[in-house]
Formats: sequence, C-alpha cells, structure tokens
Amino acid sequence: MTCRRLFITGTDTGVGKTQAACWIARAMTAQGLCVGLYKPVCSGASTAAAADRPRWDDVEQLSAAVGHAFPEDRICPQRFFAALAPPVAAMLEGRSVDELALVEGAAWWDDVVEILVIEGVGGWLSPISRTMTVADFAVRLGAPVLIVAANRLGVINHSLLTIESIRARGLPIAGLLLNQAEAPIEDDRCPLETTNLQELESRSGVAVLGTLSHGSRPNLIRAGEPIGVDWNRLLSAT
Repeated sequence: MTCRRLFITGTDTGVGKTQAACWIARAMTAQGLCVGLYKPVCSGASTAAAADRPRWDDVEQLSAAVGHAFPEDRICPQRFFAALAPPVAAMLEGRSVDELALVEGAAWWDDVVEILVIEGVGGWLSPISRTMTVADFAVRLGAPVLIVAANRLGVINHSLLTIESIRARGLPIAGLLLNQAEAPIEDDRCPLETTNLQELESRSGVAVLGTLSHGSRPNLIRAGEPIGVDWNRLLSAT
C-alpha cells in the first residue's frame, strides 16, 4: 500500500518549513489520521552539552510532533554537521548525499502511515545532492506541493516565482501557507497578513490556507480568526 504524500517546500531557507511540518502533523493527527514526517537530509548540527553528542534540532522537532513514535533515522536518514547546503556539508566530511536513499527513505513509510509529510531543505531550487535540487527530488516523488512562505515584505515575489517553477514541472500545488516567522509588527498602516494573502490568491490562483501565528504552538489564522483544515479533503482535491 502506498501512503498519500504531501511535499512541503519553502520560498527560501528560514521561512519556517519545520514549524509548519510539525503543525501539519499535529493537525492531521488530531483529525484521526496516522501521519509520518520525513526530512530526507538535514545539515547543521549542534552539540548537546550534557551528552557531548551532535543533535539536529529540526529532526528532534519533527520526531516530537509525531510523538516520538518512529526512529529518528527514518525521519531523517542522512544528516551532516555543517550548516551548509547538504552536498557541500557532505563534501566537508568526505561523504556525499545518497540520491537513491532519498527516494527509498520515503518508500519505507508506505506501509507504516496513511499520510507522509515530506519536508524539503532550503528553498524550491536549493541543492539537495550533487546533481539534484529540491525540485528534482519532488518530481521524483510526484507528490502535491504545499508552499511555506514567511509573511513579510518580499513574500509575493518569492511565492510567485516558486509557484511558476512548480507549475512548470507539472506538479499539483496543494496550497500556500503563510508563516509569521518573526514577531508581527503592530502597525495598522501595514496589514501584511491580509494584504499578502489577498495579493497572492488573486495573482497566483493558488489557495492560501491562512497564516500560522508566531510562537512554538501556532494557530492557523485567516481574517483574524483561527481556522482548521480538512486534510483529507485537501489531499483528495489535488
């Protein structure tokens, strides 16, 4: 049995993909779905002082979002130390990103969960291996793509470019999720939440799910009110 898949990409690095993936996993679980999280490769380790061992914050967050129910080696099979693009980080260790393992790592989840949420690295065209970008990897999987974009100045340009590139590759777009990656500035003259959402929907034709609020336990907000997403319906429509 092949589980359904949702591929999360970002308009850039640092836009909150991991935060969004964790929120999605929790929201799906709350709707009674069995969900897994997969980040095929991760770079940028920190050292846990107590254990004097490397740790990858993204991997730990993803594992916690699914209740630590799956081995971290399945959530993220390939991990590198330097906070650089994965192929560069791997090269510094005398290693390389295993391209076959990127795809095989996703296939492992097929008989394990109903829905697999896959988090890419960096932005849509970021390098993920020596010859592949995130976009190339997403095409290999063929999953619908959910775009995560930081809700700040420049998001319209970055999002429209990402949407154009995804469409050029023939992949379905499940939607766009704005993320309040930084604490919002209270300024009535600059209602970014409302204007960015409206501009993106009207210019792209892609549904914007809403804005994830700032903080460790975000809510999805639209028109100033918390809302939910019917994930079964969303994935069935793509």
